Amino acid sequence: MNLMRLIIGISGASGVIYGIRLLQALRETDGVETHLVISNGGKVNIALETDWKVRDVEALADVVYSDSDVAATIASGSFRTGGMIVAPCSMKTLGAIVNSYAANLLARAADVTLKEGRRLVLAPRETPLHAGHLRLMHEAALMGAIVAPPVPGFYAKPDTVEDIVNHTVGRLMDLFGLETDLVRRWPGGKAAAKN
Repeated sequence: MNLMRLIIGISGASGVIYGIRLLQALRETDGVETHLVISNGGKVNIALETDWKVRDVEALADVVYSDSDVAATIASGSFRTGGMIVAPCSMKTLGAIVNSYAANLLARAADVTLKEGRRLVLAPRETPLHAGHLRLMHEAALMGAIVAPPVPGFYAKPDTVEDIVNHTVGRLMDLFGLETDLVRRWPGGKAAAKN
C-alpha cells in the first residue's frame, strides 16, 4: 500500500472543529500520514471554541510543526506529499496564500503545494462575505486551489452539529479519494422522496 502524506493546516477562523474532526478521521484511515501545522490564531480558537487542548489536537497527527518553522520539510517542494487541506481557512491565511506571502509555515506549505501542482483544498469560514473575500476565493481557484467552504448539505438530514461537521469532513476527504463513512451519500431524487 502506498502512503499518502497529507498536510493539514488549522488557521485562526472560527470552526477549528473541522480541522480537529478531519485529523480524527484521517487517523482512522489506512495509508495516510498527517503533517499538521496550527497557526497562532488556530491555537487561540481551539481554546475558545472547544474543550480540546492544543497538545491533544497535535497528538492526533503523525508529524507536527511549529508555524514559525519556515525551514520545516513541508516548506520544500522536494518533500513529496499528496496535498494539503486548510480547515478552517481564515481570510488572513487565504490572503497570504493568494498573494504568496509565506511569512509563516502554514502559508508557505500551501504555496509549495500550489507551485508543485498538488491538490490544495481551502475551507474558508467567514460570513457574510464582502467583495474582497470573494476576490481572494476566486483568485485562489484560478491558482488551482479547491475552495470548499464548510456549507452543510441538508439532504443528509443531519440531526446534530456533529452530523454537519462529519458531512463536511467527509466531503473534504472525498477530494483526495479517501474512503469514509462520514458522508450520507445522495441516493437520487426518487430514493430520497421514498424516505
